[in-house]
Formats: sequence, C-alpha cells, structure tokens
Amino acid sequence: MNITFDGSARIFKLDTPRTSYIMGIVSEEGFLGHAYYGKKISDDDVTYLMRIFEAPFTPEKNERDRLSFYDCFPFEYPTHGVGDFRESALRLEDENGHRANKLTYKSHSIINGKKKLPGLPATFGTEKDSMTLEITMEDKEAKIEVVLSYSVFEGIDAIARSAKVINRSGKTLKLTKAMSTSLDMDNRDFDKITLFGSWAREKAIDRTAVGYGVQGTCSKRGVSSAQHHPFICLLEKNADYNKGEVYGQDLVYSGNYKTVIERSQFDSVRMMTGINPEDFSWTLNNNEEFNTPEAILVYSAEGLGGMSRAFHDLYREHLIRGYYRDKKRPILINNWEATYFNFNEKKLIDIADCASKLGIEMLVMDDGWFGNRFDDNRALGDWDVNEEKLKGGLKYLVDEVNKRGMKFGIWFEPEMICPDSDLYRAHPDWAIQVNGRKPGLARNQMVLDFTREDVTDYIYNKVKTVLNSANIEYVKWDMNRPLADIGSAELPAERMGEFYHRYTLGVYKLQERLITDFPKLLLENCASGGGRFDAGMLYYSPQIWASDDTDAVERLRIQEGNELVFPLSAMGAHISDCPNHCVGRTTPFKTRGHVALAGTFGYELDVTRIPEEDRNMIPEQVRMYHKFNDIVRAGDYYRLASYSENGCFDSWMSVAKDKTEALVTAVNVMKRPNVKSRNVKLFGLDPDKKYRLLNEDGTDYTSGMGEEGSAKVLTGKTLMNAGIQICETWGDFQSILIHVKQA
Repeated sequence: MNITFDGSARIFKLDTPRTSYIMGIVSEEGFLGHAYYGKKISDDDVTYLMRIFEAPFTPEKNERDRLSFYDCFPFEYPTHGVGDFRESALRLEDENGHRANKLTYKSHSIINGKKKLPGLPATFGTEKDSMTLEITMEDKEAKIEVVLSYSVFEGIDAIARSAKVINRSGKTLKLTKAMSTSLDMDNRDFDKITLFGSWAREKAIDRTAVGYGVQGTCSKRGVSSAQHHPFICLLEKNADYNKGEVYGQDLVYSGNYKTVIERSQFDSVRMMTGINPEDFSWTLNNNEEFNTPEAILVYSAEGLGGMSRAFHDLYREHLIRGYYRDKKRPILINNWEATYFNFNEKKLIDIADCASKLGIEMLVMDDGWFGNRFDDNRALGDWDVNEEKLKGGLKYLVDEVNKRGMKFGIWFEPEMICPDSDLYRAHPDWAIQVNGRKPGLARNQMVLDFTREDVTDYIYNKVKTVLNSANIEYVKWDMNRPLADIGSAELPAERMGEFYHRYTLGVYKLQERLITDFPKLLLENCASGGGRFDAGMLYYSPQIWASDDTDAVERLRIQEGNELVFPLSAMGAHISDCPNHCVGRTTPFKTRGHVALAGTFGYELDVTRIPEEDRNMIPEQVRMYHKFNDIVRAGDYYRLASYSENGCFDSWMSVAKDKTEALVTAVNVMKRPNVKSRNVKLFGLDPDKKYRLLNEDGTDYTSGMGEEGSAKVLTGKTLMNAGIQICETWGDFQSILIHVKQA
C-alpha cells in the first residue's frame, strides 16, 4: 500500500497490492478530476486520460463554454447547480434558497493509519497496516469545505472513501444531498450487478446491461432492506466469477441509501453511493460538520471472485470487531421453528438436554419469553421475563442449560413496540407516528423513536437488566418492519428531514453500548431475516441472520448473493426441519448440513422430535463443523458453479490462506437421467503443491477415478487446469464435500 502526491504534476496516486487509483488537480481554479482506477501502473502522469487537452478544454481557455466543461469533466466529487447535469454528490441550500456549489482544491494531508467516523461504523486500521489521504475542497463563494477521505490497507485491494461537509459561511445552511463516493470512467460496454429480493428470498443477483441514463437501487424503508442492497458493481461483458474486470462498490450503512450508475451522452459512466437524498436534509449551523457513511471500492481483474475475496478480507480484518472476530462460533440451536410461542422452561430444558448430548453448544430462546407475549400481536417493548411461562425465572433456566455444558442466548426486538403493550400505554409518544394520522402497522407493531435519547436509554437499560440477570452469552437482535408515518414528538419541523439518519445513528449508538458493556457477547443482527444484512451492521455483530428461509435449496441462491460481498463467517445459516416451514420442500439432512456449513452453522428445529436417523447424524455434522470451520471462516472463497445461473448444480470452495487444504462443496439440485459426471475446475491452490482428495469422513475420493484401490495424488496445477469429476447422485438435492489436502 502507498499514497503519494506529485507536487509538480499535481497528481495523487493510491496503490494497493494490485491496483492504482489516480486523481489530478487541473486548471488554475483547481478542479479535482479522476484519471484512472485499475491494474497497478507506474508513477506516470496519466492526467491526459481526463481529456483536459481536448474540447471543451479547461474553463480559463474557453470561458464561453464553461458549462460544456462542467458537463463532461470526470469530477472526483461532483456538485449541484453549476452546470454538471449528471448525478451530483453534493447539494446545499443557503438562506436565500440557492443550491449551486463549486468545489476546488484547497489542501491535503497524508497520514499513516485511519481515523474513526464519529457515530458511524467504518473500517479501521493502524499506522502499520493502513494509510489515509484527506483532500480538503472548498467553495470559496459559499464558504463551505468538503474533506474527501481515502484509505488503503496492507495486502488488500480495496479503498475506503467518505466525505465530511463543513459550514464556514457564518450562516445556517441546509444539506440536502451528501453522497459518500463518486467514480467517473469511460463506459466499456459494461454490465451491472445489483442484489434484489424480498422477505425469505433475499440477495438475488440481477445482471443487466448498463443503458443510457440513471439506473441503480435505493431503499426508503429506513433499513438497507431485503428488497435491494447498497452494493453495485460494473463488469465487462465477458466477466464471470473467475475472469474479467469488475468495479465493486458497497456502502457501510444500514439506513436509507441510494446507488447510482449513470451513462452519459458522451458514454462516460458515473458510479456513486450514499444516503438516499429523498426525505433527507440536515441543518448545518456555522462551523458544524456532517460525516457521510463510508463506501468501499474494489477493482478486480480476476472477475467477481477477485472482488469478493477483497471485500471478504477487508471486512474480516478491518470491519468486524470484538471477541468473536477471529474465533469459531458456538454451534447453536434456536427454538423458534421448534416451538414458536408455545414453550415453557421444561420444553427448553428438554431441548437443551438432548442437544447437549449431540454436541450442540448453545441454546437460544427466541420470541415469546417476556411480558404478555403469547403471539405476535402484543407486548413488544415489555422486556420483563414472564415467570408464569418460565417458572423459576430466567436465571433458573440459564443455570439449567449451563449445567448441561451449553451456553445460553436470547432474542430481543429492541426497536419495536406494540400498541397492546404496557410501554405504549405509558408512552404512546415514544412510537413513530404523525399526529392526527392513524399509523400503519406491520406485524401489529410500531417502531420506537430511536432519535430520542430518553427512548434509547430506557430500552437499553431494560435489555441490560435482562443480560445482567443471568449468564447470557448471545443476543439475536431482530427488527421486523420498515419505518413509515415518519414523525417525532421531539424533532422540530425544520429538522424532520434528519429523522431517518438520526434513527440509524440511534441504532448504532445502542449496539455500540451493548458490545462495550458486554465485550464477550456474541451479537447476531437480524431484520425479518436478511432485511438489514449490510456492512454497517457487521461493525457491531460478527454475524447476521441471512434469511428466514432456511430451505437448503433456496439458501443456495441467497447465500451466493451474500457471498459476493460478505465473508462466509458473517452469514447466519442453520439446519432446519422438513418439510421446510417456508416452502414445504423436503431435502436430505446431510445436504442441509453441507449448505449450513457455508455460514455460521447451527440448528433451527426441535431436536427431540426429528427422525432418529437425522438426529443420529448430528454428532457427525458437529465433527464436520469443527474440522472444516477454520477453512470456511478464514479461507479464500471461490465460486465453481452457480445454481442461480444453470438451474441444476451449485458448487463453491474455500481455500486455506496457506493453500495447504481446501473444502469443495457440490450440490446436485436436480437429478438428470443418462448424463456423465460433471467436470469442475478448482481455484486458489498452489500449482506446485501435491494434494489428495478426501471424502468428508477421510476416505479417498479418487478411488473411483482409476483402478480399484488406487488413490491419486494430483498437483494443484492439474486440479486447477484439468479439474475433477463430480459424479451424478441418485435423487434430487444431493450434496458432497471434498476435502483437498496437501499430500
């Protein structure tokens, strides 16, 4: 990694191990333009790539056509209202209602390390493993400053970007748009990929051509949402998982966002992301500042896989924090699909008693343990243990679970309140609503006003009291509806546009308090499944529930979408009962285990009631998890085949960082008659190392590939160039694991 500034040429250059990012200051006025982002290059002056010597020239050379310059120059952080008619990154309104801004270079600094973003999740780094460039831009007429921040990290091909807007005008300004990043480049007949879905079918991959005009995704739901995700990438037409150029962009934020790809009249492409400007405004008094969320840029010349591995490494090493960051997670069993609301302490102890004998390490008590909560129509907000349901109280239950050698976890939904609750009857003004308008309910619940400190303090103290009452080592933090009917009893009218962002900051503040006060707590975020599975949440919880759909076949698509951006260690994945509670499909218990192994791995069923044949497989699945989790959690991820593309077969692999072993998973989703075995080429191995292929039980996988009894030893070069054969299995939804181990 390195960041340099060539003062004579006025060029900034950011280098990662295999990429270069270059900007230049041009014209006497000091416009900051983007010149290059791609494969690593030497320290040559490439500002010619900005076409500053072509018409319409720089403004001082052609003042009569200044707007033509604005409308085609590759601005590093484009502004609104002066003549760049493409999507802007910044829009401010002064006291006269004027909204025009022009930014030019003022100063810069280069430091070792990386600063924190106040109140926001962001990547972190030390003086040894990261460097940061801060470029201060100014609007001399409006008297504002914008500090553009760029950070690079040792050994990782990623750049973290954010912006800080500072009011130096002596007056009050209204910020109505502040994006985190913008990137201009020539279009190369790009495709784009976004992630879309809904409840129970999150993170589907949508690949389309980049057309003229504005395209992208956004959320207006108050959360990043299951419907879309704040990730977008540009890729060459021939690019796939293992080849081609890709530009990825992800936002470290959990609220309303907007991603933009705009193809202009001149066939340039502008890519940007940040807080959704719809329903957003922020009052900036004199000398006040506003920090945007952080955005991550990744360039890969090795296809989508190269992009994914860069995101995975960055998030594992520089975003996920805490006790469990580099640790194997305990295998848990959650009682939700086992019992729903129909449980008591005896039923939970019975589950723990059986589960502990099978090697499961934690019992998680889900919804229904508090207040008058016997269904999902009431009592959210009443975070007091129902001791009629849990006789002996919470500590008795937890102690009994601990006696069986298991940890204990608990479910909360801290952001929600039901109209039928003691809390709502006492504090109806704590719920988000517009005075005089009947609020819309979802799941018969409303949302608490987390912009208010008195509300968040009350909720946090209730949660903290529960956690202090017993040996609770895990919290599942759920959030089961979007925000609507936006109104706060505390925010004045002129600041109501700040609500969505202030709400998100309130969630972040509460989760930061939680993991600070309970540093060894394993926090898992959830929002109706994967409705807030984003990089912002990953800063507070090392794992996030990927989807309420636990069907192994549906999870192939969902997990493939997640794996584009997020490390496998972050993905909550469980083995559940069959027929599956979402789709009614029955899949082999073995396959359910193999698919869940690609995430955090756990169980979501009543272990006392499942078929004995399935229950007898659990100890072996537990051993499988402990044997292979280090490879899955910390290794390099490669996609070998995509069920979402071919409709019948899925395969992926994880390779240990030292390349001494790897784990290949293959799922024959749909059985086809009269077909040959399937050839799959491996990736990421050492070409010169020799490897054995083993079944998950340690027996030789290659015994059927030659003479009877002969075991093969193959070089990494052979495995990657010639591949291996995946035999067709009998029946649908069958899977295999192959352990690739250095001979």
